[in-house]
Amino acid sequence: MKKMLAWMLAMLFIVVCPAFAEAAEETAETAAAEETAETAETEEAAAEETADPEADCIGEHATIEVNGVSLYYAVAGEGKPVVLVHGNGGSHTAFTVEMQQLVDAGYQVYALDSRGQGANEPLDEYHYADMAEDVYQFITALGLEQPAYYGWSDGGIIGLTLELAHPGTLSLMAISGTNLYPDGADPELMEYFAAENEANPDPLVTLMLTEPDIDPADLASIDIPVLVTAGSEDVILAEHTQLIADSLPNSELVIVDGEDHSSYIQGSEIMGNLLIDFLQEHGY
Repeated sequence: MKKMLAWMLAMLFIVVCPAFAEAAEETAETAAAEETAETAETEEAAAEETADPEADCIGEHATIEVNGVSLYYAVAGEGKPVVLVHGNGGSHTAFTVEMQQLVDAGYQVYALDSRGQGANEPLDEYHYADMAEDVYQFITALGLEQPAYYGWSDGGIIGLTLELAHPGTLSLMAISGTNLYPDGADPELMEYFAAENEANPDPLVTLMLTEPDIDPADLASIDIPVLVTAGSEDVILAEHTQLIADSLPNSELVIVDGEDHSSYIQGSEIMGNLLIDFLQEHGY
């Protein structure tokens, strides 16, 4: 149950900037303290204003047409390019902290909203192969030569799928809380989502329940350096994360003690520090 709640909280708050989460928390505290209705309404209005996808999120924002869809993205900084891709149902705002860290470390950061998510128009159907092709065409369209890549959860699946389909597109990759097939996640959690999805179908949940389908043996063809991370309390099974790391010929595995699927990534400097160290260790 603890893992399930952690995942659901991550899914709930992933789409907003940290400032909006803080504003929402302040509003809840105000209500609990039984402040006047006028004060509560004022704070609620302020929180709604902060919900703008660009509010308090660094960089310039734009859209680009690739692979038959429009992708919203943020770009910030100067230097070697690093592409960031979020998890299921999320947006680029999940990486506000990491973006600032990478910019401060001298990198140019591109943080995408995956197709049908974030500021993009929702779709009726999703497949990881399409998302991987989106990112490949995004990289090609912007002329990014072998950028570094970081993907969290679904973003990790997308990164592996991209490099399998288009070898050599990336120079380095880091993935967090990633699975090769649905059985790689906590079975109780997946049973919960299956029941919920049967009652109230959601194409993004359907994606998570039916894909990906990556053969661990195929990972042997990915010869670029790959940092594999997970929290010790992650919803991705520990043995599955180990399998991914063991199947990649040039991988480094880091298990972040005491952290769950999102706690060391969203609103935390832990993953940014790990990522920057990894990039610098490989001369990027």
